[in-house]
Amino acid sequence: MTLDLSTFAAENGVKYFMISYTDLCGGQRAKLVPAQAIADMQRDGAGFAGFATWLDLTPAHPDLFAVPDAGSVIQLPWKRDVAWVAADCMMEDAPVQQAPRVLLKRLVGEARQQGLRVKTGVEPEFFLVTPDGSQISDQRDSGEKPCYDQQAVMRRYDVIAEICDCMLELGWKPYQNDHEDANGQFEMNWEYDDALNTADKHSFFKFMVKSIAEKHGLRATFMPKPFKGLTGNGCHCHISVWDVEGRTNAFADKRMPFGLSENGKTFLGGIMKHASALAAVTNPTVNSYKRINAPRTVSGATWAPNSVTWTGNNRTHMVRVPGPGRFELRLPDGAVNPYLLQAIIIAAGLSGLRTNADPGRHYDIDMYKDGHTVTDAPKLPLNLLDALRAYESDEELQVALGTEFSSAYLKLKHSEWNAYCSQFTEWEHQTTLDI
Repeated sequence: MTLDLSTFAAENGVKYFMISYTDLCGGQRAKLVPAQAIADMQRDGAGFAGFATWLDLTPAHPDLFAVPDAGSVIQLPWKRDVAWVAADCMMEDAPVQQAPRVLLKRLVGEARQQGLRVKTGVEPEFFLVTPDGSQISDQRDSGEKPCYDQQAVMRRYDVIAEICDCMLELGWKPYQNDHEDANGQFEMNWEYDDALNTADKHSFFKFMVKSIAEKHGLRATFMPKPFKGLTGNGCHCHISVWDVEGRTNAFADKRMPFGLSENGKTFLGGIMKHASALAAVTNPTVNSYKRINAPRTVSGATWAPNSVTWTGNNRTHMVRVPGPGRFELRLPDGAVNPYLLQAIIIAAGLSGLRTNADPGRHYDIDMYKDGHTVTDAPKLPLNLLDALRAYESDEELQVALGTEFSSAYLKLKHSEWNAYCSQFTEWEHQTTLDI
């Protein structure tokens, strides 16, 4: 039975709803709707000019309507008279196939048709910085190895605790918060869930972290590599696949190496097979490639992959299998679109199952120290253009994600790359002025 948002508002003291959707470039778009008008919006959707956001639409297109999915509604714990609700994009009574949440729902449905239920957990990292974004907010946070620094995390207790309190109130079951490997960097973890629920929570988490940081006079950034020499922001994703009832882990088999079943291994094979193309979505910005191709950081390691390799419980590879029945994809970064992350994992994994893909040999080596000895594993793309070209050449993945999405995404991202290439940089002046 569909939740009635008008009743929800009356019972919870909600005055306004934020009807929100995420565009192709990860921008979170919303309209603030008074509770008195939410019944009409729940039925018909809130109207937007699609061209005004990052979707492949023109000013001549009809109105885009964001139809709220009432089951995703979240009352803001830090501003209780407002509720956020994720929406699906519609145009002329049909789903907009390029819209990220619409795409993810389709792929979740395809997995369920095969008797599979994909569950994931994400680990989004972020920096707390000064309002202008020029430096980390805590100048005393200067250690060479700052990871898990208890003094530094306590100096930001008010922010981190308020965010965690919100997740506790929302029933997300957060279980740990820590200072991460870079100065000024943090990570907060909550319980895994069905892929669509994880994407909604991930989207809301970014909004929540930014909002609470602003409330405390700070700024939160999920930018992949905001500071030269410091570890970048990853968004590692833990993946398992279950039966449709969610009771039996279809990836778990204690008799197999790493406790990964044959289906789990071929699903992983799809991830490995499509890895270079995956990067166009999991690492979607020019800045992303400053993280996955970074030199050694101040702490001694980037904690990011640069080759398509997998392993057991070893964090120096693109994929690790930390325990039976699941694996961790360490490629995505903080700029990843929450819905496209889940969508491309499912698309690549289903491709692996369909083609009985072999993930190839696993490596037990320290890739940061001995990666140069691996000669038969592809390198990840060096830049966004290489990633886009890899995606363009991967017809199977394009079809799995849909031609409308693929065309729109590639168009917008090529435009972004071209805009970057038109910029003049200080590096050019320093290296070329006296040629």
